[in-house]
Amino acid sequence: MLTFNPQMMRAIIMDHYQNPRNKRTPIDVDKYSKIHMDSASCVDDIWVYLLLKDDRVEDVAWDGVACTISTASTSIMSELVQGKSAHDALYIIDQYLKMIHEESFDDSVLDEAIVFMNTARQAARIKCATIGWTGLQDLILEEEKEHHHG
Repeated sequence: MLTFNPQMMRAIIMDHYQNPRNKRTPIDVDKYSKIHMDSASCVDDIWVYLLLKDDRVEDVAWDGVACTISTASTSIMSELVQGKSAHDALYIIDQYLKMIHEESFDDSVLDEAIVFMNTARQAARIKCATIGWTGLQDLILEEEKEHHHG
């Protein structure tokens, strides 16, 4: 398991907040499935975009207004799942959500996302830390449903 001290954790979060990865509306947005996510308790108001090809995450992007925690967590997520199979991406998302909700989880797949392991101590931040992740989870599950049921 990667271990980070609090200063490293803060530095990773601030780096992803100041330089968010994959924060863009795709040019060929019609090829993507998308979902709008917002929060009643925070400024978060984002779109999550997924391009799934041959059951593989070809691209994940996101765009909109988001607080520090949701920007950093969605940025990290977008890097973690690129190139993964839909199954592996869902596994990573599931492990992340288990970590956030203080259940036992497989830390070997979370990489930098581990920096949010103490989020459960700040209940108001849970939605911020999961908004992009649950959006992507919904998109993949929807794509799988369409793929398997026509």
